[in-house]
Amino acid sequence: MRTGRTLGCLLVVVLVTTAGIGPALAQSGQRSGQVVGQPDITIESSAGELTPGTSVELPLSITNRGQIDRAGPSQYEQRVTTARGLSLDFQDENSPIDVDSGPVSVGNVPTGTRGVSPVRVTIPEHLEPGSYELPVEYEYSYTRVVEFSQASAEYNDLTRTRTATLTIEVEDKPQFEVVGVESNAQVGDRNDVSVTLRNTGTKTARDASVTAQSQTAEMSFGAGPETSTGYVGEWKPDETKTVTYSIALSDDAPHRGYSLGLNVGYTDSDGIERTSPPLETGISTAAEQSFALENVSSTLRVGEDGSISGTVTNTGPKRVNSTVVQFTDEESPNVIPIERSVAVGSLKPGDSASFRLPIEVSSEAEAGAKSLNFAVRYRNSEAEIRQYTKLDVTADIAPERDQFDVDVQESTITAGGERAISVSVTNELNQTVTDVEARIFADDPLDTGDDDTGYVESLEPGESVTMTFELSAAESATEKTYPVSFDFRYDDERNKSQLSNTIRVPMSVTAADGGFPLSLVLITGSLLIGAVGVFWYRRD
Repeated sequence: MRTGRTLGCLLVVVLVTTAGIGPALAQSGQRSGQVVGQPDITIESSAGELTPGTSVELPLSITNRGQIDRAGPSQYEQRVTTARGLSLDFQDENSPIDVDSGPVSVGNVPTGTRGVSPVRVTIPEHLEPGSYELPVEYEYSYTRVVEFSQASAEYNDLTRTRTATLTIEVEDKPQFEVVGVESNAQVGDRNDVSVTLRNTGTKTARDASVTAQSQTAEMSFGAGPETSTGYVGEWKPDETKTVTYSIALSDDAPHRGYSLGLNVGYTDSDGIERTSPPLETGISTAAEQSFALENVSSTLRVGEDGSISGTVTNTGPKRVNSTVVQFTDEESPNVIPIERSVAVGSLKPGDSASFRLPIEVSSEAEAGAKSLNFAVRYRNSEAEIRQYTKLDVTADIAPERDQFDVDVQESTITAGGERAISVSVTNELNQTVTDVEARIFADDPLDTGDDDTGYVESLEPGESVTMTFELSAAESATEKTYPVSFDFRYDDERNKSQLSNTIRVPMSVTAADGGFPLSLVLITGSLLIGAVGVFWYRRD
């Protein structure tokens, strides 16, 4: 029973196998035979001319033309002409063309043409125009011979390694590279940046222009555009051209290097307008020009002229010329600059200079510490005017005071009498005053008469002078203290007429010598009346 089953299974296998081979053999007119052939592989690129100094994707295609040496059934012909497991390995060791990809696996390649994933190649910057060979080693498996019959087929498989050559064309045209950059760029300023380029190609560029493009919002050209173009005209091979751009960096730009994009537009030898591949260069920058105000002091006082003084220091990074310290505060209307600026000259980084700005404080101002805005104006290395405004000064404003101190040396007068009083007048201001006219005022029962003024030509700060005035007291004047007032009209150091505060001093009135003061008479009378009353009381 087991033998019968085995024979039955073999019969089924034979029938199935011959059922597949039979129609093919019948179609080809062959019942058995041999098919001989092989793949015929060609590797090509459609890249066209490439530009030195670029990295590009190299497009590839593979054509398998297949070679049949002995024909037979189609499935066997397809078998012997198919390259199986094809792989590519670029041999760039001895080629000026650099391949940035490793081996490429293609897979099975039947007859026909198919595209292959591109590989990235780099064309050296200084490569001369012309044709260059890039070897490609490729390997695949294939079936060389198929032995077939109605019952079976046998395959003779081989592996083949071959080398093809790709031809790379490097174009003959103008090429450009950046060979130098001179940068005066500075944060918060507008300065010139010069870029030098060389035509490294083999052809002349005509009507050439170089366009620079900002790569960041913090950098602009002139009034703010993102690009700036400089015309350079005819540009021969190996010739250099320098283009200068005015570059502005905003106040809040970080202090670092910045990238500048470039491209060259030109007309080629055929009259066709061309644009070079993008170029890029870096520009160095200097930190923002800055200043510091140090050792600041003030002599400001309510209702007087004073000054703010100190030292200004160039904290770098560049030398500045025509430096001016400015008072720029607009928020303190009662602090009024007599002079808004003072020149301190040229300053190298680290240099300091003294400054003093005269300032008037109105009588409406409040005493206390005030924060005031200052700025430094200067000319940069290109003689352009710039201003640094990040400066604040805290100044103390002293309370209002009398401009003059008045000291009456003899402050008493007799009722009904008249006398000359000597008055010591001291200049309390911090400036010399001139044409000082003093006037005395008094109310009834005191009288100044006609001689109520005094005069001195000038008084320096802290200087005193004695003036004499006539003063009288009415006979009816009560013994007590009365006020006597003084004011002063004078010219300040700006020859501006000023009127001082009114100053009051005490003046005491006493009784005349040899007389009986009314108070004493009243007391004596009261005592007499009391004594008489006591006498009459006892008499009764």
